[in-house]
Amino acid sequence: MKGEGGDRDGDEALDYDALARRYAEERAKRLRPDAVRQYQGLEGAFADFDTDPNARQDFDRKPVERDADVLIIGGGYGGLLTAAQLRKRDVGDIVVVEKGADFGGTWYWNRYPGIRCDVESYIYVPLLEETGFVPSERYAKGAEIQQQCRLIAEKFGLYRDALFQTLARTVTWSDAAQRWIVTTDRGDTVRARFVVAATGLYSSPKLPGIPGIETFEGPSFHTSRWDYGFTGGDADGELTGLADKAVGIIGTGSTGIQCVPPVARSARHLYLFQRTPASVDVRGNRPTDEEWFRSQEPGWQRERMMNFTQWTSGLPQAVDLVADSMTDLFREKSLSAGIAMAPDERERAEIAKMERVRQRVDAIVQDRATAEALKPYFHYFCKRPGFSDNYLQVFNRPNVTLVDTAGRGVEQVTRRGLVVAGEEYALDCIIYATGFDFMTSFTQESGLVVTGRGGRALDEKWSNGAHTLFGMQTREFPNLFVLSIVQAGTSINYLHTADAQSVYMAELITHCLDQDIATVEPTQEAEAAWVDQCVALSADRLAFFEKCTPSYFNFEGARPREFELNSPYGGGPLAYFEALEECIEGGFSDRLELRR
Repeated sequence: MKGEGGDRDGDEALDYDALARRYAEERAKRLRPDAVRQYQGLEGAFADFDTDPNARQDFDRKPVERDADVLIIGGGYGGLLTAAQLRKRDVGDIVVVEKGADFGGTWYWNRYPGIRCDVESYIYVPLLEETGFVPSERYAKGAEIQQQCRLIAEKFGLYRDALFQTLARTVTWSDAAQRWIVTTDRGDTVRARFVVAATGLYSSPKLPGIPGIETFEGPSFHTSRWDYGFTGGDADGELTGLADKAVGIIGTGSTGIQCVPPVARSARHLYLFQRTPASVDVRGNRPTDEEWFRSQEPGWQRERMMNFTQWTSGLPQAVDLVADSMTDLFREKSLSAGIAMAPDERERAEIAKMERVRQRVDAIVQDRATAEALKPYFHYFCKRPGFSDNYLQVFNRPNVTLVDTAGRGVEQVTRRGLVVAGEEYALDCIIYATGFDFMTSFTQESGLVVTGRGGRALDEKWSNGAHTLFGMQTREFPNLFVLSIVQAGTSINYLHTADAQSVYMAELITHCLDQDIATVEPTQEAEAAWVDQCVALSADRLAFFEKCTPSYFNFEGARPREFELNSPYGGGPLAYFEALEECIEGGFSDRLELRR
């Protein structure tokens, strides 16, 4: 069988050794001694790149001074889920501090054309049963997802005490008050019994460290701050402002895959600058069958989430409820074996999957040289998988040029455009689809200063890597919770992890409030045991990523000591969820120190 999905019958004839050598060669081309230091944040000379195009620049308000039971830093899905679970347990005194002008997090900031979720919306968009929200498509558009974020905030009464366009600056523990003293950039002071840091996985945009970015004379912006004032149109496309423009996009990750097609349809000419080709599989999007959706039994969404996580953890189930291009990697092999996939079997399945991805490029892209440049040679999970039914097709358009940098990247930005291999490409606009900082401390990402018991700084405690229980709590910082994937078991569907973490936090905070418990923190033994377990279980993950092409998943090919400590929990999401449930069911006392 051969077509856009590739030739499955040819998997057994693959030369796995030859492909492994090719993967290693492609990795070597892209290794750089500066690793993650090749990027720069949106600060200093690049602070204008961080301007929020969706907020009032003249916004002002009076400083707030108040007490609260819970202060949540971040109004994205992590913060919303935590607040919703607390509200379900009748915790009413909640303050949310949010940098943006509304709830939504990732979906507030990222409004570029073509944006949508790349995990099925029925398992990604949370609290569908609670809100009655029905995604219009299997993979919902970004504007619709942000609409659901606002609906959650409205349903659970979060707008009333939200502080928007506000940055938390310091979080300082007071032994005398048994509270966290939180200050903000707008002069607020909130004294909170509990603080939840839910700053998100993709909250700090980054730019490539290319010389001359600030010298370009035309408009330039990061995709998370899309300038519709220049491009015209909206997230659905029709970018009329680009009709007579030559546009350059740097980046071919998930964002590039989504924004390239609408830009290609609108621009006079699009130049796409590629360092590493993406794996782009079939999307298969379709409208939601509302009759099917509304016929689901109570509890269906969590059941569907768990089924997806089981399949993508290599554990076969009687039925694949999602059955998309993500689960098919595991479905064929697991169903035939009837058991969980062994590591070597999983690796061979990934290699075969990537061969089908490359065959799909050949089936769609007409120019042979362009097709070869678009073929990815790395293990499937070395980089975030991409899905699209219209990305590869744009390279058949006469107004689209792929500028493949053979792993080296763009050399320089000039006042007129971009330079690759000594050739300057004249451009009217440069768009940076270059992603976000990832797996760094939430304090480093947000500039937050967290000071715990005895004046100890969290950055100092974590200077060589995180030390936590469940990735959420850390000793000497009582009543502090962190929503993250560091030392936490993460699913391909991150919202499944965030859901489990929010339930754990809400159960624990409610327990403390109901039982008049003043402080809670991990015991020294429990924290040390969790860290040791994370390090011990990281060996296979580290060995895998050492073979990977550079990406944000592996610190751009580097292996700092903190990689072992700042990686997700190696036992996987299912074991992680079980550990959280056991702690809740055990009354929290085995691993936590609770003081009245």
